[in-house]
Amino acid sequence: MDFPTTLPPEFGLYTAIVSATLAALSIVAATVVSKATTMTSVDYISLMLTLTLMVGVIQLVLGFLKVGVLVNFISHSVVQGFTAGAAIIIAASQLKNLLGLNVQSDGSLSSYFLGVVVNIEQTNMFSLSIGLATVLFAVLLRRYVKRVPYLLGAMVLGAALCFVLGAEQQGVIVLDALSGALPVFRLPSVDADVLSVLLSGAIAVALLGLIEAASIARSIAMRSKQQIDGNQEFVGQGMSNIIGSVFSCYPSSGSFTRSGGNYDAGAKTPLASVFAACFVVLFLLFLPSVTHYIPVPVMAGSIMVITWNLFNIKGFLTTLRAEKSEVLTFLGTFLCTLFLQLEYAIYAGVFISIGCYLYRTSRPKITRVAPLVQEGAKRQIRNIVRYDLAECPEIKLIRVDGSVFFGSSDHLQKALQQLLAQQHRKIILIAKGINFIDSSGQHMLLDEIKKIEAAGGHVFFSSLKGHVCDDLEGSDFKNFLDQGRLFTSSTAAINTMIAKVEPDKCAACVNRVFLDCPNKDK
Repeated sequence: MDFPTTLPPEFGLYTAIVSATLAALSIVAATVVSKATTMTSVDYISLMLTLTLMVGVIQLVLGFLKVGVLVNFISHSVVQGFTAGAAIIIAASQLKNLLGLNVQSDGSLSSYFLGVVVNIEQTNMFSLSIGLATVLFAVLLRRYVKRVPYLLGAMVLGAALCFVLGAEQQGVIVLDALSGALPVFRLPSVDADVLSVLLSGAIAVALLGLIEAASIARSIAMRSKQQIDGNQEFVGQGMSNIIGSVFSCYPSSGSFTRSGGNYDAGAKTPLASVFAACFVVLFLLFLPSVTHYIPVPVMAGSIMVITWNLFNIKGFLTTLRAEKSEVLTFLGTFLCTLFLQLEYAIYAGVFISIGCYLYRTSRPKITRVAPLVQEGAKRQIRNIVRYDLAECPEIKLIRVDGSVFFGSSDHLQKALQQLLAQQHRKIILIAKGINFIDSSGQHMLLDEIKKIEAAGGHVFFSSLKGHVCDDLEGSDFKNFLDQGRLFTSSTAAINTMIAKVEPDKCAACVNRVFLDCPNKDK
């Protein structure tokens, strides 16, 4: 028996009523179900509904398990890069509709542009004029007529212009009429064989949907200044797909176009989606032919406006001037979004972000510092390069900013070994910037301190945070420090270390860096 390998068009409409859809997720879901049709006798539609149910259950369970913290691994730069890239792809996908071209594409940026370039001579000037007029209407309404929803107003004016010009008779395509039927309640199949066949694909679709929804939510939150609750987002997505599975919906997630359009139209709460769904139902029941009056180039022009708002050129340029790791994460995600499938772009962006973070944490900031002495002021320890300060020839003050763990131990170890190689054997580590020291870091520090002391030197720790001391309590490293090597302040550490410097060296020194130096001029 032959089964259909696509869903009826009304399923997309039903999904728009019950939940929002995203093209990338639709493609992945279709791929999962298409593969499953060769492994089971269940028809395509039933498999899709079962997949929707499984995706919803997985997302709901993840929400209840409080794994929404995973959203925190999607950095600001990843969201910006993904948003900018997705905006360009969405805009590119609308070029053929704006120009009135009949072009086939595989969903990639190159296919969108190539299809337009190859067929550019077939451009319908009526279609292009109406699309550009819609963009102009949206810009003017947004700037000068604040009380009118500018996207809705632009679409109405664009449709009216199409009617006045008689553009439909000139080959301008209009949308099809709605089906006029509400979704039918039907239970998905829960056969064990079907569930086992779809399980791996359902997990992938569920995770992809959550990541994409979280990315979109954070993208909108950057503009709306709202706080995102990852767990609530997971639960909401799960409930949406579970309910959608019994109302002829396929797996859904967030939508850049819908979310951007919602926000630009003035939406403030989730009730905007509820009202949108209600309006779709009303149009579906009572005005199913209303969409037949909306020209495709009008829709294309409206989407172009939305994508321009999503792109945020000012934010794009600002990010390019940020710290190097942020720029790398942003550009990496942006380029992956343009040239890879959207789901892989998000994964790539997260991996790049985590990679940059691990690289940064593996190289804690190690700064040579010295006292900044000001008359009548409290002594301050400052960067010797930035403040052009003199150093004590015998005592070296090193500030460590960053945690000392298995990934960063090597970097700090090399810095200590370099000091020893330069004959600097009296070292004070100012540790107020250290947040924790794991067992690898403790063993490394023990070994290096013992090497320096074996060479006739001394290593002191000062200003170690209280919670770090608590974490180290009872360890061999803490017991070692407590034997006269740990001080509560840099002043106490400096005073004790000065006493260990040979008097003749202090007498011959002209730097007089410390207030406590012997024979310091008053």
